[in-house]
Amino acid sequence: MGPAGWRERLAQALALTSALWLAGAKAEASPCAPLQSSAPLSLPAAAAAAAPPASDPSGRDYRHQLRPTPAGWPVRQQWCVWIEPPREPAGSAAADREQRWLSAVHAGLEPWRELLSITLVDTADQAQVRVWRRQPPLQRLADGRTRASNGRAILQLLVVDRGAGAQAEPRVDVLLTPGRAAGALQATALHELGHAFGLWGHSEHPGDAMAAVPGPVPMLNLSPRDRATLQWLLEQGNRLRAPQQPPATP
Repeated sequence: MGPAGWRERLAQALALTSALWLAGAKAEASPCAPLQSSAPLSLPAAAAAAAPPASDPSGRDYRHQLRPTPAGWPVRQQWCVWIEPPREPAGSAAADREQRWLSAVHAGLEPWRELLSITLVDTADQAQVRVWRRQPPLQRLADGRTRASNGRAILQLLVVDRGAGAQAEPRVDVLLTPGRAAGALQATALHELGHAFGLWGHSEHPGDAMAAVPGPVPMLNLSPRDRATLQWLLEQGNRLRAPQQPPATP
């Protein structure tokens, strides 16, 4: 075979290698890749969340307060998080308030980053957890009354395609009121992000970050019980059950 033939064979081999690499790259699409499509996760009409787990006899965690979804525990190996950026012109009083909000949210996120694989992303459609600078709407209680709150986490179960085919994925919108004192906002962010990362329940101890009724001093870090509960949760599995339907184009 002459030089021209070898060059042609080499070009064909390089083209095949490139095609295989691209195919593999699609199959290994990043969990933070932008959405190509999404739709609500379809569940059987009779589906119901499993019963809560039994309590830990040692009392070192509050696993018995957690609730799974009808599709399983909404936990992941890696979380992609988007935090609403400042919108006001730099140097203004409003921009300073937004920056204080942003700093408090990052401080509330940091303890979770020590325990979980978390990637900060630039756009909301890359994220499973989206943190918004806004007042949560009033919550209607069972007795008809309404209650205001400074933070709330809202969970959806979706079927998404991020470039590697349909898969089930949680999406959590965290709403945090701006304009509060830095310590109070940081404690609220820490608590609501705990829900976002799968701790859908509350501790009965005021010394825990996930306490239903916090103590007089804002909790700015995770307690040993918070950490033990998260560790138990992560051991239960790291993905929702397979989707029931293909995602629809948004």
